[in-house]
Amino acid sequence: MDIRNIAIIAHVDHGKTTLVDNLLKQSGTFRANQQVAERALDRNDLERERGITILAKCTSVTWKDVRVNIVDTPGHADFGGEVERILSMVDGVVVLVDAAEGVLPQTKFVTGKALKLGLRPIVLINKVDRPDARPDEVLNEIFDLFSALDATDEQLDFPTLYASGRDGWAAESLDAPRETLSPLFDLIVRHVPAATGDTEAPFSMLVTTLEYDPYLGRVLTGRIHTGVAKPNMAIKSMSRDGSTIEQGRMSKLLGFRGLERVPLDQAEAGDIIAIAGLTKTTVADTIADPLVVEAIRANPIDPPTLAMTFSVNDSPLAGREGDKVTSRMIRDRLMRESEGNVAIRVTESDSKDTYEVAGRGELQLGVLIETMRREGFELSISRPRVLMKSDPITGQRQEPIEEVVIDVDEAYSGVVVEKISQRKGELTEMRPAGAGKQRIVFLCPSRGLIGYHGQFLTDTRGTGVINRIFHGYGAWRGPIEGRRQGVLISTEPGETVAYALWNLEERGVLFTDPGVKVYEGMIIGENSRGHDLDVNPVKTKKLTNIRAAGKDDAILLTPPRRMSLEEALAYIEDDELVEVTPKSIRLRKRSLDPNQRKREAKAAEA
Repeated sequence: MDIRNIAIIAHVDHGKTTLVDNLLKQSGTFRANQQVAERALDRNDLERERGITILAKCTSVTWKDVRVNIVDTPGHADFGGEVERILSMVDGVVVLVDAAEGVLPQTKFVTGKALKLGLRPIVLINKVDRPDARPDEVLNEIFDLFSALDATDEQLDFPTLYASGRDGWAAESLDAPRETLSPLFDLIVRHVPAATGDTEAPFSMLVTTLEYDPYLGRVLTGRIHTGVAKPNMAIKSMSRDGSTIEQGRMSKLLGFRGLERVPLDQAEAGDIIAIAGLTKTTVADTIADPLVVEAIRANPIDPPTLAMTFSVNDSPLAGREGDKVTSRMIRDRLMRESEGNVAIRVTESDSKDTYEVAGRGELQLGVLIETMRREGFELSISRPRVLMKSDPITGQRQEPIEEVVIDVDEAYSGVVVEKISQRKGELTEMRPAGAGKQRIVFLCPSRGLIGYHGQFLTDTRGTGVINRIFHGYGAWRGPIEGRRQGVLISTEPGETVAYALWNLEERGVLFTDPGVKVYEGMIIGENSRGHDLDVNPVKTKKLTNIRAAGKDDAILLTPPRRMSLEEALAYIEDDELVEVTPKSIRLRKRSLDPNQRKREAKAAEA
C-alpha cells in the first residue's frame, strides 16, 4: 500500500492535537455516531489536566487509498527528547504556527532538527480566524526562520496552507473557500515522498518509543528500515555499537489504525509498527533479523541540564498515604522511566537510598514526580540544580543558558526586564508585537529561571506568556540572589490548632490549615523576616475557670498559601526538601532536629 509518514511539529498550545482530531474525523476513521473525547490523542490524565502533549503518539488515516501515518509530537521544550527521536521515523513534517503568536522558541527548536535531517516542510498557519491574527507577517517570520536555520533552496520553497484546526478547514489562500481539511490531505499526499525501503533485504527497524502495556509487556514502536515483518518471526536486538542485546520472537506485530493498535499479518519497509516480545531492548536500539550485523545509526539526544535528588521519604509521617515507599521500588521505577525516556538520566548515589535524576527542565521532572505520586509512591525531593560543565579548552565553568521569549502588555515590560536582569538575564531583543503587547527576548541562565514562573504571573497580573528553550552552555554568570525570607518551622509533632495559627499569622504567611498533622522540622509558613523561626503550631489555649472554651469559635484565619508541586520545588533552599505523597505535598528541613540544624549552620559559616 502507498504510505506517507509525517510528523506534526509546533510550539506548545498552537493546536497540533486539535488538528489531528479533525484529520481523524474527516478521513472517516470514526463512525458518524461515535463519541470521541476532545484531543483524543492526549489519553494520559496529566496531559488532559494540563492541556499539553507529553508523549509522542502515532495514529494513521486513509485518504484516497493512501495511508498517512501521523505522529503528534509534544510542543514543550522539556519533552524535546521525544521530538528528536520521532523525526527519524518520518519523511515529511507539517510545521504548524499560530497566526497571532507567530514563531516561538519551540517552533525554532523542532524545525531546526527537521531541516537538519533534510525533511521538506509543509507550513500550516493555524488559527487564522483569531481576531488578532496576522498571517502575512507570520509567513515572513517563518521564511526568515528557515533562512536563519540554513534551509536548502528546496526546503525554502515550501507550500503554505491557512487553517483553523478547531473548525476543521484548510485553504490555499486566505480568500479561498473554508470547507474541509481536504487541501491538507491532498498536499501531504502530493508533497511528502512515499515511504520506501528495500523489502528484499532482511528485516531491520530502529526503536523510537517504548511503552508498557499491562497485557503485552514492553511495546516498542519504530519504522521498518528494510525487509518485511511477520508475527512470530525470529529477531534479535543490537545496541548502537552493533553488540547483541537479546534474541527472541516477535510475539505481536501491531499497526496504527486511527486511535487503535491492531494486529497485522505482515508489514513492509517504510511502515510504522509496534512490536512486543523483547524484554531488554530499549529506545535507540536496532531490532533485526538474526542475520543482520550492523545497527541502524541513531541521532544523539541533547544532554540533560537540570537535576534533582529523589530519596526515600524518612519523615515521621512516612508510609501513611503511599504503598510504595522502599528504595528498591523507587529505584526500579526510575530505571524503567530512564529506559523509555532517553532525555532522563538516573544515577545511583553512595547512600543507596538516594538517586540523582537529571532531565531537560522543571516541567519534565515535575511530570515524572506527579506520575509517581499518583502511582502510590512516597518521595523526598531536593531543590533542582543545574548541571555545570567545564570548557574543554579554557577549563572555565560553564552553565546552561536558555533563550526566553516573553509576550507581555507594554505596561509590565519594565518590571519583567528588571526581574530577569536581577537573575543575570541579558536582553537581546525588544519589539512591539501588536495589540499593545511587547515581545522581549533574553538569554538567561537556567538556574535564574528556577521558580520565576510564579513571580512572572504575579508581576504581569496573569496576562504575560513566557516561553523558554535550551540555547547552549555559556560562561558562569556569577551568584544569583535566592529567597529573601526565612521559614516558620514546627517545633512539635501533632495537629495544628486554630488558636496557635492565629497567633502566628503576624509572623508571616502560613502554608497550613488547622487540624493538619505536622512534625518537628516541618515547614508550616514563610517568615516575614530574613531568618528561619522555630514556632509551635500545636499549642492550645490554657483554660481557666473564668474563660470558657467556646470563646475560641470566633477565630478567623487568613486562607493559607497553597503551593503546587512545581512551586514547592522552586521555593525550597538547599537545606530543605519537598515530601511528596499520593495525598500531600509538605515542605520540611533536611535535618529535622533543631540542634543538628544549628551545628550544620555553624559548620557552613566556618
